[in-house]
Amino acid sequence: MSKSVLKDHVRAQAEDRPGVYRWLAADGRVLYVGKSVRLRSRLLSYFREPDGKVERLMREADGVAWDHLPNEFAALFREMRLIQAWRPEYNVEHKRKRRFGFVKVTREAAPRLLVVGRVVSDGACYYGPLARTGWLADAVNDLARATGLRDCRADVPMHYGDQLEVFASGRPPLCLRGEVGSCLAPCAGLCTSADYRQRLAAAQAFLERRSKAPLAELSKALAAAAERREFEHAARLRDRMARLEKLQAHLSGFRGQAREMNLVYPVAGFEGEDRIYMIRRGRLHSDMARPATARDVQRAARVVARVFRPAPADREAAMGAIAASETLLAVKWFARHPQERRRAVAPTEWLAGQRLRWGRALSQI
Repeated sequence: MSKSVLKDHVRAQAEDRPGVYRWLAADGRVLYVGKSVRLRSRLLSYFREPDGKVERLMREADGVAWDHLPNEFAALFREMRLIQAWRPEYNVEHKRKRRFGFVKVTREAAPRLLVVGRVVSDGACYYGPLARTGWLADAVNDLARATGLRDCRADVPMHYGDQLEVFASGRPPLCLRGEVGSCLAPCAGLCTSADYRQRLAAAQAFLERRSKAPLAELSKALAAAAERREFEHAARLRDRMARLEKLQAHLSGFRGQAREMNLVYPVAGFEGEDRIYMIRRGRLHSDMARPATARDVQRAARVVARVFRPAPADREAAMGAIAASETLLAVKWFARHPQERRRAVAPTEWLAGQRLRWGRALSQI
């Protein structure tokens, strides 16, 4: 199809409203997926003396298709999902298979901090997602050292000091960390279960950005090392502090816990096409037209109640790379638009507001 015919098609059919578009090759391949809040203007810009990558794209493009959407938020998620599904050759963002990691607090007699690639239904506590790079594992190890938590294998037997057990006199720790005092050494009965749980709580408070106590402890150790003129040790402590500060900064989105990001998000749409979006654990689960009548509200309330119904035993399905990508996308959206975050409410708050507004119409929901 000639470029003049394509341009006339865009002028005649596209609207200046939010949407997602696809440039197509002659054989039907999707070459590029994009989004815009002013779709018609964006598409027409491709015909204005393109250069570089755009010029190469337009030489190969033989067609264009688009979907009008009610708002920018919908376009953001549609674009990402289409790129991940088709992996167009001219796209870069969202196409690369990113590796994500989560900080996992295990459910064990003496819980550990681990870096894992997925959230699974094992009752453990997960923080993230974060880009899974080398610094993340180092930072988690630093946090374990700063709080005295163990980092040994899962099959190492634990023997707290308050257990009703007879220990051999002077039973030594099973690792160097226990010997030098950077681990509480529950393997050797050198701490009570209460002591260990207290340090675990400190680690979780740090991961949830409620406390900076591990950083304060490292700062004291750094000052002491500098005073003793132990400069190499001080440099290692500075590196640990930098990694922990980076970890806490990267866990800023909703305290870093995807499981807490359960929101009903009302969004005004183009020419009154208002929608409500249901975001469960950071993922865009579903959406519907914003209810305008009592019957609409009854239907919407049933959908909200169903979407956010707890999974069996309050456990969720596994979260892989695609789910992590959507969670990060939602977190970034609300971070860039704090006024939008203030309009998004918890499902219970939304249901309570609808009951207050519509009274008996929702009494059975």
